[in-house]
Amino acid sequence: MATEGNLQAPTRHPVAWKTPEFYDQAACETEMERIFDICHGCRRCVSLCQSFPTLFDLVDATVDGEVHGVAKKDFWSVVDQCYLCDLCYMTKCPYVPPHPWNLDFPHTMLRAKAIKFKNGEVGAGEKLLASTDTHGQFAGIPIVVQVVNALNKTKPVRKLLDSALGVHPDAWLPELATSRFRWSEKKVGRATQVTNGARSPGKVAIFSTCYVNYNEPGIGHDLVKTLEHNEIPYVIVEKESCCGMPKLELGDLDGVAKQKEANIPVLAKYAKDGYAILSAIPSCTLMFKQELPLLFPDDADVAAVQKAMFDPFEYLMARHKDGLLKTDFKQALGKVSYHIPCHGRVQKIGKKTEEVFKLIGQTVALQLNTVERCSGHAGTYGVKTLFHENAMKIGKPVFKAMGKDEPDYISSDCALAGHHIAQGMQLNALPAAKLAHPLSLVRIAYGLE
Repeated sequence: MATEGNLQAPTRHPVAWKTPEFYDQAACETEMERIFDICHGCRRCVSLCQSFPTLFDLVDATVDGEVHGVAKKDFWSVVDQCYLCDLCYMTKCPYVPPHPWNLDFPHTMLRAKAIKFKNGEVGAGEKLLASTDTHGQFAGIPIVVQVVNALNKTKPVRKLLDSALGVHPDAWLPELATSRFRWSEKKVGRATQVTNGARSPGKVAIFSTCYVNYNEPGIGHDLVKTLEHNEIPYVIVEKESCCGMPKLELGDLDGVAKQKEANIPVLAKYAKDGYAILSAIPSCTLMFKQELPLLFPDDADVAAVQKAMFDPFEYLMARHKDGLLKTDFKQALGKVSYHIPCHGRVQKIGKKTEEVFKLIGQTVALQLNTVERCSGHAGTYGVKTLFHENAMKIGKPVFKAMGKDEPDYISSDCALAGHHIAQGMQLNALPAAKLAHPLSLVRIAYGLE
């Protein structure tokens, strides 16, 4: 007897991206039709993203209201709307493995994106947007960074970015940092005593990520201050490249493999030496925890890094459960509206950031409002001209929920989502609040400068 897959834990299968069959467009379209027919009969995911409304509108416009009436060429408009958040698979779909229907919507969309990329149907502008190490190279260069940041705020340059790269003129764009995190932070922390816990290694290797390194180094500095306060030895990873998530979202799997070859040999050394590897951007953490292991299931070093990789709050709560986290919080945070990003939710670690906030609230004043829904930003999706309006529409319920009770702070583990939410709140005339990353709020609560 068939049972709903979500009555059991969803099972993820490796991605067979190195086989010729993977890039067979006709076979992919046949699988999309099979999956779309199941989705059409269920419609449980209609509120998650724009892929499902796009699909259902196509079906509803046919003569008999069935998927077989949709032209195969129109399937690709559904693919374009998917940003691989994984929420349909992990939180909504009742037909994922081990259900015999074996429905994997995100990996089918990934396959379709990879076919598009292989066919040369991804433009140069999209490729550049996904090359974070390329445009991040301007960060930290005196005068240049100030000029770039200033120009990016002008209407002529925003029009140029729209025409050349497909970046919406009104979309929020991150500024480049005047000093990169990897340049401005100590490579090795002051603490030397390694105290391992049952759940948490006693020393940390920090994978800074492109965003923290090039755009918001303060997030990394606040992570370091928290580790130092808790007397946890840390090192900054010797060298790093982009995690590969932007390439994955384009379907550039060869590009992902290239980034993997740059990062995994380095990170595996830390993993094998007993370090917890921390990444402060959920998408980057997920890349090492889930995506690379599914793309390279037989790579022992990938598996070692997967085991050693922690979300920062996952690590802090593990330290707390081991009786090794200081709870000497001094500074009240007031009302905090906290957003859980999609790539944090699908890590299967629970609400660790929320748990830390509640821990803080046991010592100092903190009124917490947690919002668990997609902000709509989704990597580069929210800045693209084709999708920015959809991104703001998807995020509107989040913007309203975050403005509840006029918070003192709004916060998200995904810094990009945080800025998207702040922009959405402003555009919807919702109460103004300070935007601060959760790691920054922990640093503030500790009373650290």
